[in-house]
Amino acid sequence: MSILIFIDHIDGHIKKASLEAISYGVAIAAQSGDTAEGIVLGSPEDLAGLGKYGLKKIHQVQSDHLKSFDSQVYTKVLGQVVEQTRATTIIFSNNAIGKSIAPRLAVRLKAGLISGAVALPDTSDGFLVKKNVFSGKAFANVSVTSAIKVVLLNLNAYAIKETGGIAEVVPFNATVETPKITVTGSTKTSGKVSLAEADVVVSAGRGLKGPENWQMVENLASELDAALACSRPVADAHWRPHTEHVGQTGVAIAPNLYIAVGISGAIQHLAGVNRSKVIVVINKDAEAPFFKAADYGIVGDAFEIVPKMVEAVKKMKGK
Repeated sequence: MSILIFIDHIDGHIKKASLEAISYGVAIAAQSGDTAEGIVLGSPEDLAGLGKYGLKKIHQVQSDHLKSFDSQVYTKVLGQVVEQTRATTIIFSNNAIGKSIAPRLAVRLKAGLISGAVALPDTSDGFLVKKNVFSGKAFANVSVTSAIKVVLLNLNAYAIKETGGIAEVVPFNATVETPKITVTGSTKTSGKVSLAEADVVVSAGRGLKGPENWQMVENLASELDAALACSRPVADAHWRPHTEHVGQTGVAIAPNLYIAVGISGAIQHLAGVNRSKVIVVINKDAEAPFFKAADYGIVGDAFEIVPKMVEAVKKMKGK
């Protein structure tokens, strides 16, 4: 028996969310006495190096049909790997790719599905998993009784842990169907930090009054090595691209630090950012709803506060 972890990658690099999923899967394997193995579709760099996170073996499937993502094709390939490895628990990151594959795989395997896991399962008497519900407003403990379990781990919910070692990379000869979807082109978002995987996110809203004032927010994000984000009204007004829109209808994030500048805190916005470890709100309106969800609140003019924060960070870094 084994715990199987799906390894997601982009441009040859393993995603941070997958490293979290690996550490999570390795910890479950330690609880159950099973082995933790990875499954990767494609050819990212340094697969053997993932052994330092506790993986013993990585099953690699390579095919030209896997170069473009197709959830149906990926699901059928993963089903073959699960069947041969006799995996009892399959771990995915709770991101766009994981959400596309995991439910299909669960149906195919007649497995119980847990999405949004935030802690290791309690295996003392079954398989009990704590997960987010109601857009992160509450938690639920869900028991899974099926022979096979599929778990989607929330981003930034489990710390990456290194244990040392080298993983054995084993080619897996799977039947890969021709995708029914043809990708004719793609546009990649710019920016040195991925919004979905950023440890720090600096976001701004209509309180900045216009796109011409975004430079000070960009300066703060640059000094903090943070990803840049915005509220939905800002994206709808075309001040910033929709790829930067965070919230229930945009990108859901879970950074260690989220700084919101000039955002009132509508419930839809909060639903997409409330898994942030620390929330800092800057707003001149002391009655802004966002302050109720903030760990730290600064009441004042963002045009005075943000430049001072930039200077303070520079001073701290010795610039």
